[in-house]
Amino acid sequence: MPQSVTDIEKKLISLRLHGMAQSLSARILQAQQAGTCPLEVIAALIQDELDSRLSSLTQRRFKASGLDERKLMDDFDWGFNPKLPKKELFELLTVRFVQNGEDALFIGHPGTGKSHCAKAIAHAAIQAGFAVSYRQEQSFFEELFAASQIGKRNKVYKLLSTAELLVIDDLFLRKRVPQHAADDLLDIILERYAKKRSTLITSNRPLEDWGKLLGDNAAASAMLDRLLHRGRLLKFEGSSYRLKEASKRLAMEIKKK
Repeated sequence: MPQSVTDIEKKLISLRLHGMAQSLSARILQAQQAGTCPLEVIAALIQDELDSRLSSLTQRRFKASGLDERKLMDDFDWGFNPKLPKKELFELLTVRFVQNGEDALFIGHPGTGKSHCAKAIAHAAIQAGFAVSYRQEQSFFEELFAASQIGKRNKVYKLLSTAELLVIDDLFLRKRVPQHAADDLLDIILERYAKKRSTLITSNRPLEDWGKLLGDNAAASAMLDRLLHRGRLLKFEGSSYRLKEASKRLAMEIKKK
């Protein structure tokens, strides 16, 4: 007995072939109009399923990463700060450095685009199929502390140590870090270095201040030694994009009045 499209869709869903089920009606209509070979229809449906699964996997990876937004570089204003390391940043956006287990440090003034670029690179790595963990400094240390309090430190430590790309954004944004910050950060950096896992850190503070900020010069030296051995140091110089946007908004408000 001939089966309806609805019947076939239900069977595809029961087999968890959701991509095929979603595009079945459209593919049948397309085939009828174009007189397409049945094998071509089947091939198209299979590709639809693969595309759907890849999209779902990418979505799950993004959700697990900790990123709060999908940053791109398409709308980035390179002309505002012409001294930014544009060539090096576009090289990092290819995420070959993640494949090679290399690191990156973005150091410079507040508002010069460090976080934007770091998030865009993290997003590109997710789309390329890498496991990414993104944390702002405060949440990074708070997560480790909270996990230690409830006996789950090993689980969080493993997550942060094994991600193919770990991004720590705005390190030392606050002058005071938790008591065990030096040990926690060094442990993870050493583990990632040994496993050739990529780490990207952004900070407003110059490298020579890290020992003082951590309260441990030896730990800071050991950390930077590993990060720079297989890493790149990019300096962000210029004016603040945030102040630029604030000035625009203020000018528009004054104009309206």
